[in-house]
Amino acid sequence: MVEQIDYVEFPSTDRAATSAFFSAAFGWGQVSYGPDYDGLEGAGIDSGVDQGEGKVGATLAIVRSDDLDDAERRVLAAGGVITRAQFDFPGGRRFHFREPGGNEMAVWSARD
Repeated sequence: MVEQIDYVEFPSTDRAATSAFFSAAFGWGQVSYGPDYDGLEGAGIDSGVDQGEGKVGATLAIVRSDDLDDAERRVLAAGGVITRAQFDFPGGRRFHFREPGGNEMAVWSARD
């Protein structure tokens, strides 16, 4: 099982302005997934802009895993603290955690 960071999520108080900034500054495209979320295209790694109520306060690195439950057990065993329990989103399921140094991250898995 190879687990790698494969998604970066940018929190925003103004999704449209953040997406427009990335487009103007770097030429990244966007795909709207509703009023609170844009996917970014051409950023070098899959990424998105999140304006939703439950967004995190800092940029979020997201690790992909083939086995979400096993990844959660290993995160806890290594000293991580779950900050958001597993939840569904378009395309899969994920949970958020804080590693011992204070960084919030997430792990996701595609739907079976």
